[in-house]
Amino acid sequence: MPKLNTEQLMERLERRIHQLELGEEIAAKDIKALLSAEQQQQLVDALAAQVKLKKNKRARTDAEKQALGWKSIREVRLDVLRSALNAANDDLLSDYQRRLREKEVRQAKIYLREYSDARKADKSVFAAQGAANNALTRAALPRVDGQAVPSMSKRDKEVFEMEEELKRRIRSEMTAEELEQLDMLEGLERHEKTPRKARK
Repeated sequence: MPKLNTEQLMERLERRIHQLELGEEIAAKDIKALLSAEQQQQLVDALAAQVKLKKNKRARTDAEKQALGWKSIREVRLDVLRSALNAANDDLLSDYQRRLREKEVRQAKIYLREYSDARKADKSVFAAQGAANNALTRAALPRVDGQAVPSMSKRDKEVFEMEEELKRRIRSEMTAEELEQLDMLEGLERHEKTPRKARK
């Protein structure tokens, strides 16, 4: 399973905290999966401390339990998850900077590898730059030449084609009055999109 970034980890921690607050049952493995080794040990230690506390100090009422510091397993898990969420929140900026550096390093490696391979194949400097930038486009990374190339996945193309087909079919089934209304609406939208200088 790929490692979660900090934003994904925070989202999952918040979801588990919310589930625990609602009183839902959560498997221990689902909680441990979100904790670091140190935080897992903190959870184990906190649970062991509660077991020891409950053996050594008896309490009969809820007030006595609260005064002695008794906590249920759910409350201990909540405390550990909340501290893990705070730690993840503190680490958010450094994680973002790390991912940004990794992306830049990956971009540079791809560009330099493709550029040097093209130059070894006796391509001109411009052709090598083009090949390297095309490799960056395929990797869904920003091109070095700054050119924005819209990339559309196969699935996106299929969805747009289906959408166009549905629009054509709906239009063919419209009455004359509905077609007139649609034409008026499209004319109004075109008019609003036209810059004011071009309207005069």
